[in-house]
Amino acid sequence: MVLRPAHWASISLTLATLLAPLCLAEELHYEQASEFGADDSLGAVNYLTPETALAASKLVRLGRSYALGMVSSSEVPAWGERKFAVETVGIPLTPDSTVISAHDDRWVTHVGIGTQIDGLGHLGIDGMFYNGRRSKDFFRKDGLTALGTEDIPPIVSRGVLLDIASHRGKKHLADSEAVDAKTLKEAARRQGVTIQRGDVVLLHTGWMSIMQEDPEAFMAKQPGIDLGAARYLAELGVVAVGSDTAALEVQPSLVSNHPFPVHGLFLANYGVYILENVVTRELAADEAYEFMFVLGQPRLKGSVQAIINPVAIR
Repeated sequence: MVLRPAHWASISLTLATLLAPLCLAEELHYEQASEFGADDSLGAVNYLTPETALAASKLVRLGRSYALGMVSSSEVPAWGERKFAVETVGIPLTPDSTVISAHDDRWVTHVGIGTQIDGLGHLGIDGMFYNGRRSKDFFRKDGLTALGTEDIPPIVSRGVLLDIASHRGKKHLADSEAVDAKTLKEAARRQGVTIQRGDVVLLHTGWMSIMQEDPEAFMAKQPGIDLGAARYLAELGVVAVGSDTAALEVQPSLVSNHPFPVHGLFLANYGVYILENVVTRELAADEAYEFMFVLGQPRLKGSVQAIINPVAIR
């Protein structure tokens, strides 16, 4: 295991962070078939039960809801060649119609723009996707034939917010600042919450505040969890992990053989779903550390990802 100094050369960190343990370069490989059986295609949502939803509903005491999705538009920074476009059109009506007027719209967009869920068909390791599938087995140009997000059941569970920015005494984390498992444990302890099987865990880094002032920086050098933190959460049995960043994980990657190791670990090895660009600032401001989490994603057949608007209720 060798340190990778190049990843840290352009990072401006506080003295306290510099004294923290540095992430070591390691490699990521496909590890395991699913614990839910050879034919499973749903992953960690198998942990959800009627009892999970009922327990989450008991967290609702104020009747307040929080929209966790941002407004998707052409102004939202996106990865690579992803584009967003919409055309609003008038609906042709009969010449003698004087009562009704109407509009329609046509969307031509990548669905990985804005607040989104990454399905299990999004990313793999060593050519392997969730539960031993290979791209050639389910990838088609007109949509995935397996692991599509349309098959994900409604996610109704306990949500937990870990305010990492506040825990580290910052408005927002620094460029490429890594969040390790120790930090997750300390933040949870400080907030008085315990992460449980079936939870949806959201991280507040404050990084979304960078989006408008410097979109390129927002995408290029993102703070986020490292591989050890991801493994810690996955082994607790969480259903999904999200953040107010576009990648969830620290960018650039600290792992030598994979540009998105946390994505690989969560999606391919554990079947844990990833939520990106989650709007967490109101939850953090209200110190809303546990709540009922509700998500019903668009059911687009064969979709790899989906634009979403999850809701937190407390």
